[in-house]
Amino acid sequence: MQSEIRKKLLDAFTETGESFLSGQYLAELIGCSRTAVWKHIEELRKEGFELEAVRKKGYRIVKTPERITADEIRLGLVTEFIGKNIYYQETVDSTQKIANQLASSDSPEGTVVIAEEQKSGKGRMNRKWHSPKYTGIWMSLILRPNIQLIKAPQLTLLTAVAIVQAIEETTGIVPEIKWPNDLLVNGKKITGILTELQAEADRIHSIIIGMGINVNQKKEDFPEDIQKIASSLYIEKGETVSRANLIRNICKHFEKLYIIYLNQGFLPIKILWESYAVSIGRTIRARTITNVIEGKALGITDEGVLKLEDSSGTIHHVYSADIEL
Repeated sequence: MQSEIRKKLLDAFTETGESFLSGQYLAELIGCSRTAVWKHIEELRKEGFELEAVRKKGYRIVKTPERITADEIRLGLVTEFIGKNIYYQETVDSTQKIANQLASSDSPEGTVVIAEEQKSGKGRMNRKWHSPKYTGIWMSLILRPNIQLIKAPQLTLLTAVAIVQAIEETTGIVPEIKWPNDLLVNGKKITGILTELQAEADRIHSIIIGMGINVNQKKEDFPEDIQKIASSLYIEKGETVSRANLIRNICKHFEKLYIIYLNQGFLPIKILWESYAVSIGRTIRARTITNVIEGKALGITDEGVLKLEDSSGTIHHVYSADIEL
């Protein structure tokens, strides 16, 4: 009940922008007393929201907190289901771990798990993902698509496109995608995507997509061993980026692409993905579990599998690999 009142309150501020809303109007809209409205306003202030209160005019939000909170993400969120249910904790071992637990307990599709810090963040191949506090976006998304098991990796590619579009809208920077799950800016990694399944042999119960995005780190925030290969939006743009705004834009773009994907299949996503891909037409090295293939990246198949042509003209279909440009 409390969270529903808070959601209505934030929706009202979102719709009116910089205009004042009276306590009486908010009380009638939400269906509670003016005293209850005042208490919720005070709770928002404790979270770091700066609210202006003017006699006979009411309230308006003039500044949101630097820390990410579920309430700040909801303020301005324009989606039907992605991000409508938010599970937030300050510090976690891994958002993926929590999302897997929530998915097992029937949390709705579109649920987002987000944290300010991960103690045991991970990427593909169980590699450690550095997740310092108050700097990046460490989040996981629960999906429940009615698709074949073999098509699940396509959602990694869809996620990459959604994040590129969100970063472009938020900052003007257009990252490049390195198959299958990395986003690069000026050749340095700023985003990693990890997709995990809860499934049986013939059906998917849930897909959990983890996203690690370097947003406001400075160079010294990265461990020395990755400073030459990792970057952040702050480093590339030269100014602080609103993490909450970027999360809202990711949710918006993801939902739009996801609906297209469910209705029209992978082809529209493939066309967008290839337009952002850094590797197409270039000679790359693909390290699979069994061998190393070097050749020209031709693009991806209609199923999202990487096509690689070696020096003999043989075209290899690469389903999973580490890519070196």
